[in-house]
Amino acid sequence: MTRTARRPSSGTGFGYLWSGESASLLGNATSAFLVPVLALVQLDAGPLWVGLLTAAAWLPWVLVGLLAGALIDRRTPKPVIIAANLTAAAALVTVPVAGWAGMLTLGHLVVVALATGTASVFSRTAGTKLVPLVAEPSRLEAANARLLGTESLTQVAGPGLGGLVVSVVSASTGLLLDVVGFLVSAVCLRRVRPRAAAGARPDAAVRLRHQIAEGVAFVRRDRFLAPMVVVGSVSNFGLTGFTTLLVVYLVDVLGVSASYAGLVMMLGSLGGVLGALVAVPLARRIGTGRASTGLLVLSGPAALLVALPVRRDQVAITVAGLVLVGAFVVCGNVIRGAWRQRYVPDRLLGRVVTASQVVNYGAMPLAGLTAGVLAHSVGTRPTMLLMAGVHLLAWTAMLATPVGRVVELPTSVDPLLSTMPPSPSADATGPRTPVRSAP
Repeated sequence: MTRTARRPSSGTGFGYLWSGESASLLGNATSAFLVPVLALVQLDAGPLWVGLLTAAAWLPWVLVGLLAGALIDRRTPKPVIIAANLTAAAALVTVPVAGWAGMLTLGHLVVVALATGTASVFSRTAGTKLVPLVAEPSRLEAANARLLGTESLTQVAGPGLGGLVVSVVSASTGLLLDVVGFLVSAVCLRRVRPRAAAGARPDAAVRLRHQIAEGVAFVRRDRFLAPMVVVGSVSNFGLTGFTTLLVVYLVDVLGVSASYAGLVMMLGSLGGVLGALVAVPLARRIGTGRASTGLLVLSGPAALLVALPVRRDQVAITVAGLVLVGAFVVCGNVIRGAWRQRYVPDRLLGRVVTASQVVNYGAMPLAGLTAGVLAHSVGTRPTMLLMAGVHLLAWTAMLATPVGRVVELPTSVDPLLSTMPPSPSADATGPRTPVRSAP
């Protein structure tokens, strides 16, 4: 049996959602710079430990991703995000406390990375479901562009702010900025009033494994989602590999200071802001399929520029590479994110997102470990160039898939190519939940 669907009401509060996300993302961007600096400078870690910290942050997608998607599809998303933010804040605050007490260790940082990574699994998945409930259907691209553009903007400010923090207080104390960001986000989200989701949520009595299997089957059988997931996984392996080593490369290879490295990362992140600004008009002009695939293919050669410099006075090449990669990747993500929110039925969205991200993000822990081991063995710069090459090959391969051959991505599921088994949550004698098409 399924619960009776409520009539959708008008959702409000996208501004609060956006404000809360902005605060949280600024804290995250600052922490993304401060944590490797903390490990390298304060705790005398090498690239292997930096890779391990990256792996710990992304490993929860492999461990709990599918379960999280099934649980979120049973619940309204807003309380899930609030609880995840409070959990992440509680885990992060232990780092400065341990630092003040002189008890901070690399093992402590790994445990905190696992805890905040787990919270991120729930908040990111629930956030994907919340955006369509507070933004008008015709404004999904604009809403996603604003959120991803803000994320890119915080990545501009975050490293610069992190560099300033390191020059004033310790890196561990600076993590309090992320704690505050999570708390502000939780407060803002309480003001969000989402409309009721269309369709029906699975009954609590339905076994989670059946729900998980339904989401996995949807992704595996769909001719557009499946190649996106596979190629995206390989691409993420490459991107995560070279970004894991970026601070190590700037500080240890090029010999720049921590504050200067923050400036480089800040300037490089401007590309993401540009990508978010041009995503919507570009998709309208040349088509969602052509724009999302073409730009991500172009991000491959741009990634190779990042690790080309061998001297400090060549760092402008690294900045240019970061700008181009950010612009191309974020633009593609905006287009594909809004497309997925329309294409996937609402009752399956949480499970489809996590089924996809388990593969996509599941490559990241392996990438972090691989990058750390290779950098320790053959050097930081050769490892970054190798990882950038992996990213380039992945998106070039996308041109041979159905996704790479369409001008416009479809707005509804093709029943002949994405056949789904009957859901265990549906009444065997009743009608199946219809596939939602774009408005």
